[in-house]
Amino acid sequence: MAELALIASLWSPSRMPPLTTQARAEELLRQMYGSQAEFRDGQLEAILATVDRRARTLLIQRTGWGKSLVYFVATKILREQGLGPTLLISPLLSLMRNQVEAAQKIGIRAARIDSETAGILDEVEAQLSRDQIDVLLVSPERLANERFQSVTLARIPRGIGLLVVDEAHCISDWGHDFRPDYRRIVRIVRALPGNVPVLATTATANHRVSEDIRAQLGNTLEIHRGPLTRESLLLQTIVLADQPERLAWLAQHVPQVPGSGIIYCLTTADCDRVARWLRENGVDAAAYHAKLEDDSRPSLERRLARNEVKALVATVALGMGFDKPDLGFVVHYQRPGSLIAYYQQIGRAGRAGQDAYAVVLSGKEDDEIQEYFIRSAFPAVEQMNQVLSAVAATAGINVRHLQAVVNLPKGKLEQCLKLLEVDGAIARERSNYFRTANPWSADVERSNRVTATRYAELAAMQEFIAHRNCLMEFVARALDDEHARACGRCATCRETLVPTDVDPELVRQATAFLRRSHIVIEPRKQWPGDAVAGRAGRIRQKDQAAQGYALSMWGDAGWGQLVADGKYQSGRFPDELVAACVELVATRWRPDPFPTWVTAVPSLRRPTLVPDFAARLAAALNLPFVAALEKTRDTPQQKTMENSAQQLANIAGAFGAIPGAIRPEAVLVVDDMVDSRWTFTEVACVLSSAGAGPVYPLALASTAGAGGSQ
Repeated sequence: MAELALIASLWSPSRMPPLTTQARAEELLRQMYGSQAEFRDGQLEAILATVDRRARTLLIQRTGWGKSLVYFVATKILREQGLGPTLLISPLLSLMRNQVEAAQKIGIRAARIDSETAGILDEVEAQLSRDQIDVLLVSPERLANERFQSVTLARIPRGIGLLVVDEAHCISDWGHDFRPDYRRIVRIVRALPGNVPVLATTATANHRVSEDIRAQLGNTLEIHRGPLTRESLLLQTIVLADQPERLAWLAQHVPQVPGSGIIYCLTTADCDRVARWLRENGVDAAAYHAKLEDDSRPSLERRLARNEVKALVATVALGMGFDKPDLGFVVHYQRPGSLIAYYQQIGRAGRAGQDAYAVVLSGKEDDEIQEYFIRSAFPAVEQMNQVLSAVAATAGINVRHLQAVVNLPKGKLEQCLKLLEVDGAIARERSNYFRTANPWSADVERSNRVTATRYAELAAMQEFIAHRNCLMEFVARALDDEHARACGRCATCRETLVPTDVDPELVRQATAFLRRSHIVIEPRKQWPGDAVAGRAGRIRQKDQAAQGYALSMWGDAGWGQLVADGKYQSGRFPDELVAACVELVATRWRPDPFPTWVTAVPSLRRPTLVPDFAARLAAALNLPFVAALEKTRDTPQQKTMENSAQQLANIAGAFGAIPGAIRPEAVLVVDDMVDSRWTFTEVACVLSSAGAGPVYPLALASTAGAGGSQ
């Protein structure tokens, strides 16, 4: 098994524990925090369990309690006893960065291995060989890395002295942030000798999650649970009608909330949009999510830590472990999917003990987004079987080739591969996947059980928003905290904390803002990696579409809902959308050279919908409309094609230029929706090959990323 090398490296010989562990732990605490420092309830007990009894412990304590102090002090003492370094499994880059900084501040030599530190891997391995690293931080995904198993761990002279699993709720299928690679940890822990201590930590495990973790890590697991109520947090829920009202509330009230903080959004598109809106209204805000360049995220974290920005507008990519003790507020632009996730996120605030605000804004599209997340959390059984069959039919296949034979999005395909690999149904050698001899069948019962639980969590979150008694007590009870009680400080205990009103003028401005939140359509410059219908390599410059725009995000509160209604309700796009597109093209976009004619992407299903709109838009722009394209064959709806290879194969050769209709000048090409951009890419090739000038794509709505991401 791939984990055997890792298990062997984790073994270290037993040694007699020191007689003065408590005294040494207290001495280290005073060195870190001053002569008057004292351990919080439960911290010393966890350290003694780890160092003296080499126990396997699940530590469930509130955010900000000091779980990292436990494993850092334990590491220091174990290292002084001559044991090897601590291996710390940590789920997020932002969390690892903060843990390294915290360790270094107290004299612990820490290093991390992740995508950001790939360039210094040789140096880290050399330091391990010289026993110069006390804590090695890795992601759970790193455990599957061939070099990590065969080279990195082999550089540790005495093996690992302590295994720490941070954010251990990720081990559990029930956890709000389940990650399949945590299953590798389960297998490793089960195979470890009993003299190797294991410490799992989390702030977000109710009884169901903690018992699931115990079932996986073994019945000897000790569970240390403390009170979860955070007295510094001031909780409030506010229901607002729609996105414009929420944007207005943010611009009106965030500047008055003390300190700097985090505004959580459910999608990257919303992060970008909310941050831009706040900046336009004089609030220093920046977007933070996984789609940003890797080197920009640490810079944003430092700006927030130094109070150089009022707010980071973030997805959960800025979550577990981000440590700014004086963070003044956490605002949720949309309602989280569970109380466990909510508690985890508000736990970023008020760690130094000062009052901090935790405000949830809730609106009508929240459920739709959360239901999308629930539906996409686990691959369907059919999808898993599709991928397994495709792998089994080859002598080895990579993700790129799989996309050509399996109609799944790349992310979903990789998720299937990950689960199948962790289950032992397939194996990977470099980038190729192979079918193993291990039997495999989908655990439908588990998947259905977890999905049902997620829907129950969503219902509990809805109940929380409507709750009219103590909010903190409600959260604590949901986390099975036996110490739950009324806090006397939340908005329902003390009435309103932050005003709930919104300025009507700001609402009007927010509506106008959403209606000019146009989305850039970047031109594709490369065909997919494998030739599709003879298309391979770089797209010729003259055949590339120019940069274009989508008027709106599909279904949003700007123009997106009008687009959806026009397509599926009335069957005609209203004149308001014509005027909005005129304003976009002629005032905001102003392509150069400006198009001299307009055409439409044809459809056999709705042959008049887009041409009718394009003709009215052309008249409003005082340009001729020319029906220059025809659909040469019927194709499935492009939205049913899930990845680039499938999307291009679906429409390759499906369009033709109408003889004599093409004009040699710049042209505006209109379609109702854009997602993958392959339709515009194919149409641009057809038009340019027939003699057209620059091709400018214009779509009424973009569906790319509408479901949400991190």
